[in-house]
Amino acid sequence: MASKSLDVICLGRAAVDLYGDQIGGRLEDMQSFSKYLGGSSANLAAGLARLGTRSAMLVRVGDEQMGRFVREALAKEGVDVSHVTTDPDRLTALVILGIADRDSFPHIFYRENCADMATSAEDVDEAFIASSRALSITGTHLSTDVTYGAVRQAVSFAKANDTRVILDIDYRPVLWGLTAAGSGEERYIESAVVTERIQSMLGEFDLLVGTEEEICIAGGDPDVYSSLLAIRKLSAATIVLKRGALGCVVFEGDIPAAIDDGIAVPGVQVEVLNTLGAGDAFLSGFLHAWLDDQSIEDCCRSGNACGALVVSRHGCTPAMPTRIELSDYLERAATIARPDKDQRIQYLHEATTRRAVSSPLFVLAFDHRKQLEEMVVSTDPPAKRISAFKSLVCDAALKVADELPDETSLGVIVDERYGESVLARMSARQCWIGRPVEVPGSCPLELDPRNSMGVPLLHWPASHVVKCLVFYHPDDDIQLRLQQEDRVRQLYADCRDLGRELLLEVIASSKGQPCDDSTIPNVMRRFYNLGVLPAWWKLESQTAPAWNEIGFVVNEFDPLCHGVLVLGLDAPEAEMKASFRIAAPNPVCKGFAVGRSIFGDVARQWFDGQLDDQSAIDRVAENYKTMIRFWQEAASGSTSVDEKQATG
Repeated sequence: MASKSLDVICLGRAAVDLYGDQIGGRLEDMQSFSKYLGGSSANLAAGLARLGTRSAMLVRVGDEQMGRFVREALAKEGVDVSHVTTDPDRLTALVILGIADRDSFPHIFYRENCADMATSAEDVDEAFIASSRALSITGTHLSTDVTYGAVRQAVSFAKANDTRVILDIDYRPVLWGLTAAGSGEERYIESAVVTERIQSMLGEFDLLVGTEEEICIAGGDPDVYSSLLAIRKLSAATIVLKRGALGCVVFEGDIPAAIDDGIAVPGVQVEVLNTLGAGDAFLSGFLHAWLDDQSIEDCCRSGNACGALVVSRHGCTPAMPTRIELSDYLERAATIARPDKDQRIQYLHEATTRRAVSSPLFVLAFDHRKQLEEMVVSTDPPAKRISAFKSLVCDAALKVADELPDETSLGVIVDERYGESVLARMSARQCWIGRPVEVPGSCPLELDPRNSMGVPLLHWPASHVVKCLVFYHPDDDIQLRLQQEDRVRQLYADCRDLGRELLLEVIASSKGQPCDDSTIPNVMRRFYNLGVLPAWWKLESQTAPAWNEIGFVVNEFDPLCHGVLVLGLDAPEAEMKASFRIAAPNPVCKGFAVGRSIFGDVARQWFDGQLDDQSAIDRVAENYKTMIRFWQEAASGSTSVDEKQATG
């Protein structure tokens, strides 16, 4: 078992959830929706991956944008998608959901002939099933002959290869054709047909998991206890009865005289926002511990805690906790009635679910607006000329991306004002993208287009990083500092609420005030003490002692921070090279975000008509590659050929 490459293969539903953003109203009145990965099996696979369990999906998705979204979202969570198959004829399933109140969660399943329900026995590969320690089946996939055949084939291969099999009963009457399409919220309708189909396979499973309603449909009796007895006659599996806020009860052998005489573990008491996805979260926590051979009580505690965290949040998959977050919560759960309001839990969830970025990250920053406006001397509108130049810089960045090895992490920082087309092009390449929000040169800090950034950020792609430059020195006038701090705090709150990463750029040297090795570390401490925890810092060149102190500050306040990107401030190449020699070996420095040092001279010559477009592209590309080489040499401690010749 230990030698298997996977822990759990999830066979079942994978869809797109469209969650209503307006909480406390009818689904009819929803004005906007957030798009998430959904479907019980996909939720489970993602939840397991976040806990560090090696999970995979066995499913079909449509040959369209939503199918690609499901595959990419699973992969980003760390789920093996090698057996996510594209169906050429069917669409990916959609679910529209709302949160009407604490007890009502209307949802509509758009699953007519959908891709995941076309998963067939032909999609099931024995070697793939054999590579996993466990196989988890959703009960929904017992509902049609095609998916039933896929389940039987997968279970047969599992039994032949020492792979344990789990059934998540996952009973939704609407998915068995027992209710009207708009009654997705209905959880229980008696059906002899459903019971017979489930019971036809009960003897094959090692673990059965279900709510009281699901146990009743599997047992064929509206009485939970009677259904438990009926299930036990057909299956020796461990039975897990989920009871919501009451926790769960597990039955490993004979059903005792009373339900509570089983292994009963009470639930975690929290204020409920949304129960959808809680069952998938419970199962991910339970299986994570179960596969680790922990006690049943610990499996239940892990499952209950995962469920409690998810019911306090919006969405299903995005609400799933990570291993670090779950560990912290288990230690303090009894004292936390509102996980969504607990600052540490909120921080851990945000920090551990961020987009992974390989370091070092080499960012070509050309969000400059004011500086380029000052360079333009033309009869053409300045905006047209600046936009044209930024398009050339984009061409240069893509040229470098095509020439360097795939594992080289590149990014751009570019503005919407003059770089709207660039943002679209780089987004299509799935590049790391930062976007400025500050009014250029503003001090006190002003944000563009408005100081309350919540609504504008809502219209950004979620992957775009919010970049904010603040000119800030500890010796600034107190009123100026307080005003700037308040603006940064509000921006950080907007980013946090909308799930956007913040890159905070700090320049302390702009007004000629004295700066020493403690200046920037003290600025960072101040913002951390204000509760601002940027995903990234962008900082001026520092001395080695200052970088060491900066690393200490980051590790003290936010060890999950991505790190620092070193900026350039139009410094010549020799100065950048010297700066990188000091910064690159320090673990806190994760790369650079340099602009005018790469494109400044080229811009001036291009605007003056001294360079044609292709020459500008080639020059910027070469300068960019040179900067990358400087960093790589500094990080490795190597010496360039030119330096060897000079010192020879």
